[in-house]
Amino acid sequence: MLQATGAGAAALLALSACSSSGSDDSGKSGPSASASSSSSASSPGKVSGEVTVFAAASLKESFTTLGKEFEKEHPGTRVTFNFGGSDTLAAGITGGAPADVFAAASPKTMKIVTDKGDATGAQHTFARNQLEIATLPGNPDKLSSLKDLTRPGLKVVLCDKSVPCGAAAQKALDAGNLKLTPASYEQDVKGALNKVVLKEADAAVVYKTDIKAAGGKVDGVRFPESAKAVNDYPITLLKDARNTQAAQAFLTLVESPEGQKVLKQAGFLKP
Repeated sequence: MLQATGAGAAALLALSACSSSGSDDSGKSGPSASASSSSSASSPGKVSGEVTVFAAASLKESFTTLGKEFEKEHPGTRVTFNFGGSDTLAAGITGGAPADVFAAASPKTMKIVTDKGDATGAQHTFARNQLEIATLPGNPDKLSSLKDLTRPGLKVVLCDKSVPCGAAAQKALDAGNLKLTPASYEQDVKGALNKVVLKEADAAVVYKTDIKAAGGKVDGVRFPESAKAVNDYPITLLKDARNTQAAQAFLTLVESPEGQKVLKQAGFLKP
């Protein structure tokens, strides 16, 4: 009788040990714990579908690179971008344009979206940008300062004051106590830069990231007043995002060391 009881106890202990071998810290056991672990490990691969990103025009090159990397990391996904002036993008979002993520070139334009309650969660500054003067290749007009842009007969282009690059340019001009009447105001930074690229203007005040992206098509001239007009770039998940999981994964990539490396290579400053 004692032998039978001992054998039964031993069998029970063996069974108990076998059952607890698959337990996790939460007390789950067996197949369910294994499935939970597998799900956690494979969760990045579960991101799928399309994510729509509204982003400032100055982010075009760096975000396009990150979009390709995102699609590579998450097979089956597709990143669709809408690049433009931050104020125009913000107006589109508050007007009901479908988007998952908004990356603006200034806190002021981001506030248009947050004040309307169209963002969800916190917004994060993921990069900063500084102005430079874009000149024709070789700088034939020998421009060396912001004051030089006020020379008579010089054709200078600025971004519209309603967009971040235009507001920053005006702030820099105010810091230097300078007045400038441009040949035209453009709706985004790419529009201003293209005027110089196409030789329709002698110079433009744009971001240094855009000058770098243009390669040898323009030259860049630094000026000290730009330090008074550095723009913060905030990013947020939108309230009506149709693909929240993919949108959040894209935000994570932008703020990751990998994303920050791409932005640094494009000429952006650390947040």
